[in-house]
Amino acid sequence: MNGLFPVMVGGAIGAGARHLVGQILLARLGPGFPWWTLSVNIAGSLLMGLLIGWLARSGGSDQARLFLGVGVLGGFTTFSSFSMEFWTLFERGQMAQAAAYVGASVIIGIAACGVGMVMMRQLPA
Repeated sequence: MNGLFPVMVGGAIGAGARHLVGQILLARLGPGFPWWTLSVNIAGSLLMGLLIGWLARSGGSDQARLFLGVGVLGGFTTFSSFSMEFWTLFERGQMAQAAAYVGASVIIGIAACGVGMVMMRQLPA
């Protein structure tokens, strides 16, 4: 439980940052393409890579990992965690698992979202 607080605080910061980035990009670029989500996912993935590299080099604390990685970046974008988990599998030489993880996450995730939307639309108003 002692790791819960830094994750929660970091998550609130990350979610707030995601919302602000989304609002700024939506206002500047309009709703034609989801640039805000794409930008957050790419930036979060880059930041996760930098964080993991920094933690590995500096021997950073578990509290820093929980606050920054799980909390801030997890609240900013779960795509950053997805990206890190892919690279962990890839670097371990688990190519089939890495490919399956990407395929399942994207295809099944999109399908599950669609199923949820269809299910909710079937409910009486």
